[in-house]
Amino acid sequence: MMTTQTSTLHQAGVSLWLDNITRSLLDDNILQQYIENRNVTGLTSNPTIFDQAIASTGAYDTAIRKKLKSGKSDEDVFFELAIEDLSRAADLLKPVYQRSNSLDGWVSLEVSPLLAYDAASTLAEATRLHQQAGRDNLFIKIPGTPEGLIAIEEAIFTGIPINVTLLFSAEQYLAAAEAWLRGIDRRIDAGLRPDVRSVASIFISRWDKAVMDTVPEELRNQLGVAVARRSYRTYREFLNSNSLQRAINFGVQPQRLLWASTGTKDPALPSGFYVDNLLAPFTINTMPEKTLLAYDDNGTPDLPLPADGGDADATILAFEDAGINYRQLAVTLQQEGAASFVNSWKELLTTIKKIRETISA
Repeated sequence: MMTTQTSTLHQAGVSLWLDNITRSLLDDNILQQYIENRNVTGLTSNPTIFDQAIASTGAYDTAIRKKLKSGKSDEDVFFELAIEDLSRAADLLKPVYQRSNSLDGWVSLEVSPLLAYDAASTLAEATRLHQQAGRDNLFIKIPGTPEGLIAIEEAIFTGIPINVTLLFSAEQYLAAAEAWLRGIDRRIDAGLRPDVRSVASIFISRWDKAVMDTVPEELRNQLGVAVARRSYRTYREFLNSNSLQRAINFGVQPQRLLWASTGTKDPALPSGFYVDNLLAPFTINTMPEKTLLAYDDNGTPDLPLPADGGDADATILAFEDAGINYRQLAVTLQQEGAASFVNSWKELLTTIKKIRETISA
């Protein structure tokens, strides 16, 4: 493997996952090249990614027409397409999964975003999709909404690996980590194998985009990293907690922290800004493809994040003094994130519906 900036991150203990999936990535062996030459050890997806992949390329049209002619619903067609792609990606990453003792080598499939506030339906959907995919190294993504946390605990208890998505703050992360651990503790008490893997995905760049036009220039593009630092401190504290150490003694691998939304929204920032500034061992950085490719050209990895959060509290306080309500904005961002995925979901199904109508015509 060539020596690159991504290999520097990899050697520092950061897992690099690709935040993208398209059929051409698989058909053209691009993902395989990223695994071999760019230190990619995992992959994530969401409704927006699939909407863009299906709507902007013709790679799926033939498969969609074939599935529609067999009488499948638009939603069933999508999940079959997604599982086909992610199963292929999971198979490509299986050697990484085996080599890392199942720490890396994962792919992620999200439940319908329409279920973000419905715990029972989310759990049922997570169970169905996990069984349908039939891959050991596939996470089911469940949003960390209050209702999602209920489904996360139950899914972990039933043995389904979970990627908790749409987390925006240290407080939301901790709630997700505790939900995961409750599911683990129940498995321990029930005499079940306790090691059910999970990651917790904290979205970073959306913080800076949300306040970009409302804060003084000297605070611009500082909030996302400050939130990450505070979250990392909470993560390290959770890793050292008595409750988690007890579970580890029963053979549990801790839930890992994942940095999501790491593509820059401000053109003034270098493309690797949310990679350079989030270097921390035993974490994952899931990068858009554009960020991954650019990082080897202009990445300049910073010092590792301080375990105590460094200046996170002081920076967040400066934003609050400037009129930003940190806790309320975290709630708002989670709600907006869920709504954004719903919009992408509806657009995706509309694309499939249009193909259905073309077939009918």
